[in-house]
Amino acid sequence: MQRVPLLVVAVAAAVCSPGCRGTQFARIVQPGDRLMMGSHQAGQETFRPLVNEAVAKLLARHCEDPVRQVSFDGVEAVPPPRKRICFVGVENTSAEEIGDFKEQVYEIIDQRILESQLFESLNRRAVDAGLRDSRLRPDELLVPERMRTFAATMESQGQPIDYLLYAKLTSGTTQSNRDYQRDYLLTLELIDVRDGGYDKQSAEISKGYHHSRLSRWRATTPLQRD
Repeated sequence: MQRVPLLVVAVAAAVCSPGCRGTQFARIVQPGDRLMMGSHQAGQETFRPLVNEAVAKLLARHCEDPVRQVSFDGVEAVPPPRKRICFVGVENTSAEEIGDFKEQVYEIIDQRILESQLFESLNRRAVDAGLRDSRLRPDELLVPERMRTFAATMESQGQPIDYLLYAKLTSGTTQSNRDYQRDYLLTLELIDVRDGGYDKQSAEISKGYHHSRLSRWRATTPLQRD
């Protein structure tokens, strides 16, 4: 009988052992740690900067100057009343399924609105309830008559609104052999429910995906010119 080398047996046992199958390691990401970057699609390194830029630029254009109020001690600046934004939702028409990041994008935008100190967003559950009560879909709110119906429904529930806010994520892909570049575009649309006024702000990030370290090095190394 031919003997099987002990080394081969040990390797086979290690491969077949149930305890070693599907081994995975994890860590808590601490402040200052290097964050993970998506190797095949967008992740937090893409969505968070897009949201921060688009929200900041859009809301900055709609900030009102403080009201000057005369008091016994002199003139002081009084901040204007907060405008109420009804954030309708996030639409994804990019080349990627963004999965749970769709909810993340919604929450980040909502948080940035609250942090502005000049605007406030309606509670999401109240918005969903208003849509159900008015029997309208988010895309139908752009029809003036239905927009007024929805605004009246929300006001009757003690949730008056000044603006509707839509977010849309799109992408464009440029292929180069096995490498490709994807340009992500986040567009925010702000609609004034009082007069139908419309404003729009976009933010863009381009991300390269490479099939090897050498390919990535070539893409990030400046060309030498004589």
